[in-house]
Amino acid sequence: MEVASPLKDSSVSLSPFSSPNVSALLKIKILSWTQETGLPVAVSVRVGGKIFNLHKSGYFNKRLNKSNEIDLPPGFPGGPETFEMIALFIYGSSTLIDPFNVVALRCAAEFLEMTEDYSSGNLCERFDLYLNQVVMQSWDDTLIVLQKCQTLLPRSEDLLIVSRCIECLAFMACMEILDPERRRDTPVLTLEALSTRNWSCEMGREILSQDLWIKDLIALPFGFFKRIIGSLRRQGMKEKYLSPIIVFYANKWVLSTKTLQFWENSGQRSGDDHKVSVILQGVLDLLPMGGKVGRSIPIGFYFAILSRSLEVGMRIDSRVKLEGQIVSLLHFAQLEDFLFPKSGSESISSSTELATMESIISTYVSSTMESDNNLSAGNTIVAELWDGYLSHIAPDPNMEHKRFMELIERVPISYRHCHDKLYRAMNIFLKVNISS
Repeated sequence: MEVASPLKDSSVSLSPFSSPNVSALLKIKILSWTQETGLPVAVSVRVGGKIFNLHKSGYFNKRLNKSNEIDLPPGFPGGPETFEMIALFIYGSSTLIDPFNVVALRCAAEFLEMTEDYSSGNLCERFDLYLNQVVMQSWDDTLIVLQKCQTLLPRSEDLLIVSRCIECLAFMACMEILDPERRRDTPVLTLEALSTRNWSCEMGREILSQDLWIKDLIALPFGFFKRIIGSLRRQGMKEKYLSPIIVFYANKWVLSTKTLQFWENSGQRSGDDHKVSVILQGVLDLLPMGGKVGRSIPIGFYFAILSRSLEVGMRIDSRVKLEGQIVSLLHFAQLEDFLFPKSGSESISSSTELATMESIISTYVSSTMESDNNLSAGNTIVAELWDGYLSHIAPDPNMEHKRFMELIERVPISYRHCHDKLYRAMNIFLKVNISS
């Protein structure tokens, strides 16, 4: 005989504090129900190695009530801890719900088909109400829920929890920029703040302290981050606000020294290089190359991305696109932005970094020669940068005379209005070769 559902008026409660001993409370509830009704437990449910002896209930679907012994699969959402909380709900106690457990509870309730089709006021609908009326009203709570969705994919995706969180965060981010209530003391970070400064990872951390909501977004896994950027664009956020968010995401997950140390210490270098490569490639796909927006991003950032790509790999078409962006901004570069061969790794003259820089310079010269603009101030700047770069690679004892002359001639003589840096590079090269 099926027992009537023990709970008709229990509620889903918000608990900002730690939950009580759910196991002990469930045992008391089961014992009390047995004493009140005189009916023994009739269903044995095994979840993750833990067995729950329960009474039959209308809150479970009919399929679950057809058997006295049930083994839930190892992938049951949330494991035995979540099932324990759901069982407590069945016995009339309020389910202690918060942003940290609501995703697991909602996925578990869906798995058990605890819908209105089987019992009025069931858990699926109650958890949806909590998500919509409580979680989605708070930036912090929505972030927590989205992060919890990561371990419960694809169920959290199928239940639209992920997409709801993403759209909600994007909407609140747009409101942060519009600032209709004039709550902000400082303006939101824009590309103009980036374009006026030389790029460095430390600069990124300094600027982020002004906009903590950006810091929250760039902490998300790339799959979620990419979708939030897409939602922000659909909701009308301007690129001058969007692009810095993408730049700082790359700074955190691809360029940051701390992150590089983390990847190196993880013990799975090849797999981690693939992860970084995927993020790096994804960031480039998100950034609007070319145009005013692309030109406002510091060239030092593009060089840093290019340098990292030499280590972890990049699609050829993206590499060409990235180098093209650098070429268009080359006259804004600083010497420290350039790619320098790593000391002690290999001969400088045959290093990947030098070959890459040589390719960039050659492309720049070709583009300016075609435009018949070889007398511009930009060309003079690039020539001085290249000569300064040659001073850094000139000490290589393995550099042949012919090879060094080829590097000098990559920039036409007409681009050089001052030859001081070139003379310095040649002097260094000759001293090393004479002494050797």
